[in-house]
Amino acid sequence: MQNQIQSHQNDKIKFLYQLKEKSRVRKREKRFIIEGKREITLALQGGYTITQLYYCNSICSHEEASVLLSISKNQIDLFEISLEIYQKLAYRVTTEGVLAIAISKDMDINKFFLATKNPLILIAEAPEKPGNIGALLRTADAAQLDAVFIANPKTDLYNPNIIRSSVGCIFTNTIATGSSQDIITFLQHKQIDIYGAALQASVDYHTQDYTKPTAIIVGTEATGLSDLFIKNTSQNIKIPMSGVIDSMNVSVAAGILIFEAKRQRGF
Repeated sequence: MQNQIQSHQNDKIKFLYQLKEKSRVRKREKRFIIEGKREITLALQGGYTITQLYYCNSICSHEEASVLLSISKNQIDLFEISLEIYQKLAYRVTTEGVLAIAISKDMDINKFFLATKNPLILIAEAPEKPGNIGALLRTADAAQLDAVFIANPKTDLYNPNIIRSSVGCIFTNTIATGSSQDIITFLQHKQIDIYGAALQASVDYHTQDYTKPTAIIVGTEATGLSDLFIKNTSQNIKIPMSGVIDSMNVSVAAGILIFEAKRQRGF
């Protein structure tokens, strides 16, 4: 079904504005906005259900929008919107003229099923900055990790800035969220070794064996890992550094640790 919408006062447009700006609305409605052809395609391929598609004909043709409809397993309502409306909704400067409303997934760690017996998992504890979360998800996608766990998330994972900074990798990764204790309990139950990126009682990261079931956890750049995680790691690990400062961006550190594990596993 296709309709044309020209007014900012249209109820559907008002709802889109709320989804864009308000985390509480996204959580309450279990809906969120996806912007861009690649991101929408990745969401569909990742098993997300899209209910509505909005396109601006001066940027994205009806034919181009219809290609996205053909990927979906369910019916998607199609709407044409004006350039003025689209520009107010869009997050990106270089844009593709298409937006979608998708249904959120339940990421609760207590409902999570681990599909492999020898997993490699990245855990981020209490991440807050959308750019860092997006970068971590891009790194996890590049390494084809078995899962990404977000402990005590401080930011709504369906925030448009996270979707944008992850270039759609929020849809390509298997993600679970929960409290630090819930995640520790899950890992211990599955007998997964926990390696914490921390300076306390740590050894150089490259001295450890990551070929067994492994979880690598990184904390925030400001405060590092919580005491709870530090006390429950199998081993704390550090990256030797030769410069003046003793820390680096969390996504860079995670990439170094993850790809050492990938190297040991033969990529």
